[in-house]
Amino acid sequence: MDEVEALIKAGEIARQVKKEVAPMIKPGAKLYDIAEFVEKRIVELGGKPAFPCNLSINEQAAHYTPYKGDETVLKEGDYLKLDLGVHVDGYIADTALTFRVGMEPDDLMEAVKEALDNAIATVRAGARIRDIGKAIEDTIRGKGFNPIVNLSGHKIERYKLHAGISIPNVYRQADTYELKEGDVFAIEPFGTTGAGQVTEVPPALIFMYVRDRPVRNVHARRLLIRIKNEYKTLPFAYRWLQGFLTEGQLKLALSQLERAGAIYAYPILREVRGGMVAQFEHTMIVEKDGALVTT
Repeated sequence: MDEVEALIKAGEIARQVKKEVAPMIKPGAKLYDIAEFVEKRIVELGGKPAFPCNLSINEQAAHYTPYKGDETVLKEGDYLKLDLGVHVDGYIADTALTFRVGMEPDDLMEAVKEALDNAIATVRAGARIRDIGKAIEDTIRGKGFNPIVNLSGHKIERYKLHAGISIPNVYRQADTYELKEGDVFAIEPFGTTGAGQVTEVPPALIFMYVRDRPVRNVHARRLLIRIKNEYKTLPFAYRWLQGFLTEGQLKLALSQLERAGAIYAYPILREVRGGMVAQFEHTMIVEKDGALVTT
């Protein structure tokens, strides 16, 4: 299977999982059950999770994933961002959508979805990423909401979810990178009723391997070997490691590995004024005259 075939298969799996999980999004549903279904279904369909299933509610923009014992349930009217990733042999499809739990889509959601459509329409070889950001910003602001200025889409490479080039949700004069035929990008507009910025808040429930580093704690050393072998350079969940060590040992080991620079922690991202947040995302392959949307 070549790169394009793997990307297309990953996208097909992502689309199927989004379709199958939708009926679960209703008042009273547990986030834990949703995340477990998404990740297990990805594997059943022939892929692997490219990162933990993100289930971020209301003012949370990203990076919330449930843990074993998490009793968080959905309530009617919640804005649930479902962000999932699939990889096939390291080739990644990253996609997201927003649900209004128990309700129909509203103006905020429609604005962000339209922003994604307008952004995709600008994609072609030679297009500049600042113009994609302008399409997102103009659409969301034009509907009376604010784009989140410190979140962005991203270039994807094999086993690299964020490969160094970002696509902002706003126009920035300095963003002059020109898309190249064959580039793979995830475009993910975020819109909010708030100020348009996010800040990091504890806890961190998602991490990523960075490099081997010496640590004194034997449990931390064992954990680092497992992380490196199981997840390589892709993000992983605290939930995926629960049971490998006791809760106390696991928290201490992760803390030591983070302090040593062996892993990177992703705290929850929250809108600074508590505004509601919506997100939509597709992954695409840049073509000469457009984009092949895989998700």
